[in-house]
Amino acid sequence: MKNAMLIDPADNVVVAIEPISKGGPVEYDCGGETRSLTALEDITIYHKLACRDIPQGEPVVKYGQHIGSAVTAIRAGQHVHVHNVESHSTNV
Repeated sequence: MKNAMLIDPADNVVVAIEPISKGGPVEYDCGGETRSLTALEDITIYHKLACRDIPQGEPVVKYGQHIGSAVTAIRAGQHVHVHNVESHSTNV
């Protein structure tokens, strides 16, 4: 059963659509195909987790848009949030 959602095919994060326990499966659709990985941490509903490795300094992509940069290397299955992403504000 799918418990995460990939919003845009260009995204490197998925959104948990239910709470996911550390060590549990993460399943989501990508281009009509079901993909899965293992959660490396407990993930709260509606929070992001990496669906592939994101090297330090690389963009974090959600909605097909660059929403920030990884301040540390983020492994597939890790929680993606303020502790490991530097946001890019568009406010001037």
